[in-house]
Amino acid sequence: MPANPPKLRVLVSATYNPWFNIATEDWIFREMDPSYQTLYLWQNEKTVVIGRSQNPWSECNLKKMEDDGVYLARRASGGGAVFHDLGNICFTFLSPKQGYDRAANGAIMIAALKRFGITAELSGRNDIVVPSETEGPRKVSGSAFREAHDRAFHHGTMLISSDLTKLSNYLTPNPKKLESKGRASVRSRVMNLVELAPELTKDLLYQAIIEEFFKFHGGTCEIETLDHSKLTLMPQLQERFAFYGDWNWRFGKTPEFHQTMTEYLSWGLVEVHLDSEKGHITRAQVFSDSLFPDLIDAIQKALHAKPYTRAGVHEALQEVRSAHQEHTAALNELEVWLKKEVEA
Repeated sequence: MPANPPKLRVLVSATYNPWFNIATEDWIFREMDPSYQTLYLWQNEKTVVIGRSQNPWSECNLKKMEDDGVYLARRASGGGAVFHDLGNICFTFLSPKQGYDRAANGAIMIAALKRFGITAELSGRNDIVVPSETEGPRKVSGSAFREAHDRAFHHGTMLISSDLTKLSNYLTPNPKKLESKGRASVRSRVMNLVELAPELTKDLLYQAIIEEFFKFHGGTCEIETLDHSKLTLMPQLQERFAFYGDWNWRFGKTPEFHQTMTEYLSWGLVEVHLDSEKGHITRAQVFSDSLFPDLIDAIQKALHAKPYTRAGVHEALQEVRSAHQEHTAALNELEVWLKKEVEA
């Protein structure tokens, strides 16, 4: 045994809830002893994860996500939108900032893939790719990094057998006139590892990564399993879980954007312009050839400051219905249309 054995910690999530897993990541970054070399492995159920500064309305097809039971999660770090499912694993490394080498974690992941006969290499700052003479490099892993005064944090994904067709289904928005000031995602050419190693599974890859982690650092430790039962034992983790699952974080952190919607309803042409920031309508303009201009003014006023959600639309139009009951049918028709456009 070495005189000073390495301080290692390995955590594996037993839940597929993305809000729990991302909350755990944040808990690790904020609360865990940075003198340890820590590895966290996890998987999310079908989820679109957006970066801290991204706009879910312009980045995602929210209606299809809801129809298909897909989670929306927002991480604390930057970068683009990605799709997670159970064919995809996530990895997180926490290290002391002093002496931290970003390439070290990539070397661990590449060595784990080599056990399955897969030759991979680092590409740029963030990606692991598999080279191909005929198709060029194909991405199997993407990463992002965070640093604080005493710790370095590196997290990423690895594609095993993900349904890659879902990427375009959920990350391509419906045609809407959105002018977003958030950052859009950059799509990359990707591949699943089972194309090269059909026998590969999540459990086999977990085992390989953990063993290479131990080998690289020259030590071992007990593997800790995390699930929802731990929340009652870890109040700080429970607090993070509530935060990441909350609408105000997932939608309310959205940067400013503008949406224009036009429709012919049975009672006239309606054009709606909405400015939104932090998930709320900051400015509403409604134009129409309706014969009831007072009704249009009331709609415009009611939409202001409401949440940019279907519930917010309902609340606004319910206020208008209360004051203009003679226009209930027209307002109901308007509500059905606006809810389809807003989606969330």
